[in-house]
Formats: sequence, structure tokens, C-alpha cells
Amino acid sequence: MSKQSIVVLSGAGISAESGLKTFRDANGLWEGHDVMEVATPQGWETNQELVLKFYNDRRRQLLEVLPNLAHKSLVQLEKYYNVQIITQNVDDLHERAGSSHILHLHGELLKVRCTKNPSEIIHWNTDLTKEDYSSSGAQLRPHIVWFGEDVPLLDEATHLVSKAAHIIIVGTSMQVYPAASLIDFAKPNAKIYLVDPQPAISPRSNLKVYKEKATKGIQKIVNELINAVNQ
Repeated sequence: MSKQSIVVLSGAGISAESGLKTFRDANGLWEGHDVMEVATPQGWETNQELVLKFYNDRRRQLLEVLPNLAHKSLVQLEKYYNVQIITQNVDDLHERAGSSHILHLHGELLKVRCTKNPSEIIHWNTDLTKEDYSSSGAQLRPHIVWFGEDVPLLDEATHLVSKAAHIIIVGTSMQVYPAASLIDFAKPNAKIYLVDPQPAISPRSNLKVYKEKATKGIQKIVNELINAVNQ
């Protein structure tokens, strides 16, 4: 019997319980910085030193934290379902927890890329400086999709969502586009599960909401989905 497919749409809230702060606070700041200064091509052109320091600080913080129970619980589903994680997060906590199939919509903090050849991507877990160059001699930059840039993996993510029997949304308000549009491509009969302490989503017949933090809500969903297979 073939396994049903599950797509997990995850955002900053799933990593918050590991100690990583969410992407932006209410006034639009990210770790005290205006996002336009540290997460746009214009910010990079204006002050590369600031942008490099910002991501170096985030990278160091990431290496000090561990996956939490929400990340680990999702791995259990792979025994019973075909699981694909589509994350807006730039951390590697899904990987470290043991999930097998992860698509990073907004890039990865532990990678850098060539400013002239975007396909030259390098794993990177130390500080990045203005003295670091690609094999072609161009400056390296964080492998992050900044505001105003295309999201290269969006089409692949859309295809995965359109085929899924179950969709789990966790740690994201689904308010930031284009990622927020993914749910619009779900099959009409797909079962949708939302984990959010303060959900802001329109009711629909195939939606089940868990007003919980990520760790508690994901455990409940995982147990329900595993029990459904074992019945």
C-alpha cells in the first residue's frame, strides 16, 4: 500500500521554542534592525559590513541551539507517510532533527553563494567577511532570499502542495507572500491542520485548528495521523 503524502509548511514559530527569535517583531524590526537594512539587495549595496555582521550573528546563534520536540515529532511521520517539509526558515533544525526532505523557500543560513553566479552555493558555518570570494573571484553573500528577490523554489513548492493529501501549517501566520499563497494550491479534499496560539485564518470544512505552541500542537497532530494509519 502506497503512503499518503504530507506537506509541512513551517515558519519561525517552530524554531522559537529552540531559542531562535522569530523573523520580525510587531514594529518590523529583526533583532533590532530595520529589515530594509539587512534583508534587501539595497541594504547589501549600501552597507555590506552591516549585512555580513547581521548574518554572522544569526549563524553563531543557530549553532548554539538544538531542534525541539516539534522538529523531532515530524520525523516520526516518515515511517507512515511521504513527508515533505517546505520551510520559510533559514535554520537547519529540521535537518538536524532528522527529516529527510526539506525545501528552504527563503534560503539557508549555513550556506553562502557567489554574487555573480547564484548557482555556486557553498556550505558555510563560520563568519563571512568581505575578504571571502567565490571560485570566480566574486564576493560571497549570504544564501538568503531577500525582500524584492525572486523565490527560486516557489514553483516546486506549489507542485508539492498541490499533490498533498495532508497539509500541516506550523509556526507561520501565512501572511507573508509569496509563501502565503501556497495554501491556495491545496487539493479541495486535502486535510489541513494549523498549529497557532493565535490563529488568523478563515474557517473551512477541511481545516482543523490547534491553538497551541508548536511542540504541543505538532505532537497531537502526529499522534492522530499515526493512529489513523494503524487503525
